[in-house]
Amino acid sequence: MLEIRERAAHAHGALLLTLPFEERQRSRALVKLSNGQEASLLLPRGTVLRGGDALKLSDGRTLRVEAAAESVSTVRSDDAQALARVAYHLGNRHVALEIGRGFVRYAHDHVLDAMVGELGLRVTVEDAPFEPESGAYAKGYSHSHSHSHSHSHSHGDESGHRHGHAYAYDTEGESQ
Repeated sequence: MLEIRERAAHAHGALLLTLPFEERQRSRALVKLSNGQEASLLLPRGTVLRGGDALKLSDGRTLRVEAAAESVSTVRSDDAQALARVAYHLGNRHVALEIGRGFVRYAHDHVLDAMVGELGLRVTVEDAPFEPESGAYAKGYSHSHSHSHSHSHSHGDESGHRHGHAYAYDTEGESQ
């Protein structure tokens, strides 16, 4: 059986590996290539594949990763402040977000859709490729310059703040 153990600099040819985001986060899996062949995905733990990534097969060929269309909720607006508010509330719930010019997108969830509606924006449920932000501290994140800083503070009773979430939404989207 073919194995995929490493990235390649470029993909040559038309061979594709099309996967939804959830499966592109797995470093170990049995996958089916666009030509129907099966391969064992054996990448280093923590590897997240992105659409456009190139991978090397054990027989020397290369392939290109393609983000599969999947059920997502897309919020579009020309109002940057409204989109920022939606992104803040979704991020506060640790939701993986794709952020683009004039839109945010997340894996479809009707409870989150109701919350976004309460914030005044319309949600469109659609099938589309999903490429969420990797996060500033994700493995493989690159930054064009280096810097460092440190700070400390305590979280005793004198801190004056809590780290719990103030609101929860039920399936009807009403705050509890």
